[in-house]
Amino acid sequence: MSPHTPLRNEREPLLAPPTEPTKVRDALITGSQVYRDVGTGSYGAENSSRDAEVNEEDNNEENGNGEDNGEEEDETPLPLGQILGLCYIRLVEPVAFFSVFAFLNQMLWEIGGIGMGEVGFYSGLIESLFSITEMILMVHWGRASDKFGRKPIMITSLLGISFATGIFGFGRSIGQLIIFRCIAGLFAGTIVTIRTMISENSTKKTQARAFSYFSVAGNLGILMGPLIGGAMSEPAKQYPSIFGGVKFFEEFPFALPTICTGLFALSSTLVAAFYIKETLGKKKYQKVGARDGMTMSELLKFPGVARCIYISCHVNLMSTIYTSVLSVFWFTPISLGGLGFSPFRISLFIALAGFSQAFWMIVVFPPLHKRVGTVGILRACAFFWPFLFAFCPFANFLLRMGWETTFWVVYPTTCGQLALNDIAPSSETLGTLNSIALAVTSGTRAFVPALFTIIFAYGVTHQILWGYFIWVFEILVAIGLVIAVQFLPREAYGRTKK
Repeated sequence: MSPHTPLRNEREPLLAPPTEPTKVRDALITGSQVYRDVGTGSYGAENSSRDAEVNEEDNNEENGNGEDNGEEEDETPLPLGQILGLCYIRLVEPVAFFSVFAFLNQMLWEIGGIGMGEVGFYSGLIESLFSITEMILMVHWGRASDKFGRKPIMITSLLGISFATGIFGFGRSIGQLIIFRCIAGLFAGTIVTIRTMISENSTKKTQARAFSYFSVAGNLGILMGPLIGGAMSEPAKQYPSIFGGVKFFEEFPFALPTICTGLFALSSTLVAAFYIKETLGKKKYQKVGARDGMTMSELLKFPGVARCIYISCHVNLMSTIYTSVLSVFWFTPISLGGLGFSPFRISLFIALAGFSQAFWMIVVFPPLHKRVGTVGILRACAFFWPFLFAFCPFANFLLRMGWETTFWVVYPTTCGQLALNDIAPSSETLGTLNSIALAVTSGTRAFVPALFTIIFAYGVTHQILWGYFIWVFEILVAIGLVIAVQFLPREAYGRTKK
């Protein structure tokens, strides 16, 4: 291929060399089908729709602009009602996961009998346990849905998560919170079934549209979760004219948001039971390595693939670190190195970050990616990561010095710009091997929150570097990405030259 020849597909990372694109691409796509339902990935903006679009365009091109290549084109229209119903159910997992972020630190401090410096440790532990139990059971939920049907497994998991989420706010000890969170994680594998059912309800022609709805639903859940948690926690204090003097809410100040989340999950259970149709048997999927004789091991050894997967996992690692530490940092008192935010204010900032992220992904990312390509965006984001991490201790410094006006002028704007981190192409834009990266990052999400909140708690408790110890680690991780992106293969650029 001439260096001046436009790439065949501006969104395809070209992990395979031009001499054998069909073989490698087909094997990659086949392999990704298995892993796509294993990993949930980071809770940033999802890119499943772009992955589907790439597969769809490749299929159209190989068939000669729509001509049959031995298979008849499936013209079945997208069952929009079923897709929207599944998207409503899709909201449950991110709402259940993120709703506690706004008030968990306050709750631990009030009921746990622990010092302020220890809050970060237990907060990270509880967040990690949800992901660990979810990851362990995810594959088993998928196998059960293959054996017993999609619908029964979905209903069972939704009932479990509605119960576990609903009772979380009634916890009176750290041990109870851990148990309730683990139960919620055990039943959170419903996302596997939802993704499978969306695939089974769509064709190659309609898959991109179906997964775009799926992506929007996931981001909407990220926005809803912290808003529910922050707006409804401690109602007797936040809304004394309405809930003041109500003994129940004074005794259980964090019960209202979890009850609402549980009822929301219960409503999705009813949708699944009475509206969603069974899809098992609609499609048959090939196993990994079934096409062209390429195994996943061979694909991982293919030139450039391992580096692309590493970059993707590094990006997701930093996102997970930042997300897990940020809520604790916002809650920690100013004197210890945090910002001293209330649960309601924390929920507003999480929602602001989610909204900004969605805006970047929908409005800014497509034209920017078309103009500068995958590696161009990655390098820009990698360059800004260390500065954004460094701004967090700087924000605390402003408040410690009493410069609150300057803080409120600068910090909200920066929080909005933090979404730039997540427009860096994740596993979906780094290659169709994205599913392997998603499986790895789901495991990363299981231990990273606990590890880095422990580091944060240790630094705050002992006032190492004035409580800024954690940010040294995060800046070093960010600098590692700056170095790593320099070694991406040219095949990963994914850019159309004009």
